[in-house]
Order: sequence, then structure tokens, then C-alpha cells
Amino acid sequence: MSEGGEVNPKAFPLADAKFTQKLLNLIQQAANYQQLKKGANEATKALNRGLAEMIVMAADAEPLEILLHLPLLCEDKNVPYVFVRSKTALGRACGVSRAVVACSITANEGSQLKPQITLMHQEIEKLLV
Repeated sequence: MSEGGEVNPKAFPLADAKFTQKLLNLIQQAANYQQLKKGANEATKALNRGLAEMIVMAADAEPLEILLHLPLLCEDKNVPYVFVRSKTALGRACGVSRAVVACSITANEGSQLKPQITLMHQEIEKLLV
């Protein structure tokens, strides 16, 4: 599926273009600060260990079902999650040359990203209303 293609209705909440850009920028910074886990398995582990601050998933993952355990886990652990349209863009933001279907921004005491992460949490809350 290309960017701008049909998005699976199960991919909710879906970030709009402006919010996606903010998310991808935050992901790039998190990668620089070693506060990023790439891939559905790593994101799942971060959630289970209580390290995840936020989960970002790609709405164009094929099949989407490989990710659909993550929103359930996020709700159990009270961790915000959001979908972006493109796994390719998510991969680039993560700093890898491959497509990434999910990533987790992890907690870090005294992190410089804390204010931005808090801001993103609020934006994700708005999407859910």
C-alpha cells in the first residue's frame, strides 16, 4: 500500500499529516537518545516490562493483525498509542533503511524528551475523544 492509500479502519487512532510529522520528529530524537525500541516484538517487550512511554504503529502494516495485540496491551498498561500512515516513514524516523511496523518510545529518568513526550500524550488523548 502506498502513502495516501486506503487505511485499515482498525488502525485507530490515526494521526493526521501534521501530527505524524511531530511524532516522526520525536521518534528521531528518541533514537538519538537511545530511547527507542524498533519493531512489534521490541515494542511488546517494552510494554510488558513497563518501559514504554508511547507506542507508534504503522497503519499500512501487512497484515495489520500482526500489530493488533499492541493496542490491547497499551490499554492494559495505560500507555498511549497512535497509528501513522506509512511504515516506510516510520522506519526512516527510527533511523533504519527498512520499513518499521511499530516502535516504542521508552522512559528514561531525567530525559530531555520528557516535555515533548507529555505533549504527545495530550495530543493522542485528543484523537481518542
